[in-house]
Amino acid sequence: MRFEITSVPRIIFGPGTFKEVGGIAREFGARALVVTGGDPSRVGQLGELLKSHGVASAIFSLNGEPKTTDVEAGLAQARQLQAELVISCGGGSAIDCGKAIAAMLTNEGELLDYLEVIGKGRPIMCPGAPFIAIPTTAGTGAELTRNAVLASPEHGVKVSLRSPLMLARVALVDPELTLSLPPEITAATGLDALTQLIEPYTCNRANPMTDGLCLEGLQRAARSLREVFTNGTNLAAREDMCAASLFSGFALANAGLGAAHGFAAPIGGQFPAPHGAVCAALLPQVMRQNLMALRQRAPGSDSLARYQTVARALTGNSQAKAEDSVDWVSELTGFMRIPPLRVYGIRREDFPGLVAKAAKASSMKANPIALTVEELTGILEQAWQSNCGIWNADCGM
Repeated sequence: MRFEITSVPRIIFGPGTFKEVGGIAREFGARALVVTGGDPSRVGQLGELLKSHGVASAIFSLNGEPKTTDVEAGLAQARQLQAELVISCGGGSAIDCGKAIAAMLTNEGELLDYLEVIGKGRPIMCPGAPFIAIPTTAGTGAELTRNAVLASPEHGVKVSLRSPLMLARVALVDPELTLSLPPEITAATGLDALTQLIEPYTCNRANPMTDGLCLEGLQRAARSLREVFTNGTNLAAREDMCAASLFSGFALANAGLGAAHGFAAPIGGQFPAPHGAVCAALLPQVMRQNLMALRQRAPGSDSLARYQTVARALTGNSQAKAEDSVDWVSELTGFMRIPPLRVYGIRREDFPGLVAKAAKASSMKANPIALTVEELTGILEQAWQSNCGIWNADCGM
């Protein structure tokens, strides 16, 4: 057995902890770039908390998932401010963007020098500027990961800026910040967290430390996902999902993912498809195909027993079988109105290109079994059609 663990050095979790941000930030400097989503008014209180502790701030706002051009624009603003630290307050997009800006503040050269796939892939040599991650959604776990996923529209792909030197100095997780999330975002982010708990637990790089957090996270998600979708003001359920998201970020950073995330990167790079909803549409199809492939080609694989454990954690039934996990997830995605992939403009003609890109994705390398082109195409086909009748009566196009 061999595994390696890296994590954020300081994690602060609990309702009301957001109010501590001013004092925490002042430990790192007096000028902060605040990275947030499309509505900068949502971080007004953050600015006041920083100001009360002598930290001047400027806001960099981005719309949608981060692009390479967003990082370059934010970096220019941070340099103009002479920012000593970067704070992201928002969903995974804002956190990844801020993480990349903080890294580029202290490393020479251009962003493309360090990007995988489309760039030179040079290693980041210097620790990034101090970075504080404050998630306002419960799903991506980006506050604990060591990479930033960025879209490059000109290349039609999503790529990563990746290094242990990019880890946040502080992850500040306050479940109260998620109380106002609408059901659609609650569903997409919550199911992203679920995917990031199931894939690391069943992948070929699982380890004892991530296993424990994955199982704890699965139990919390199982009892609270439906509740936060139907009753978003339930703080206890929101707390469960913030913990599940946090654990999923630790797990994916220290174990790996699988085919759902292998597909999510090329799909998100080519189509206007939100990451969490794409993962949710793919998850039950990936689980089903993995189980079939494992039973056919690797019946002695430990992953089969792990899928059974997942089923028992999700259903609460000690006699549940591995296939019960697929049924449970399928029913949940229908209940939470996750649309099929076809609604994002994906056509069957796009399948071969997406399969080819997914097969090369870093996440695919940790899938519990290598899937064939035919099996990967089958996953896409099912996710392209899935849930149509449940999600929306007129979604056939």
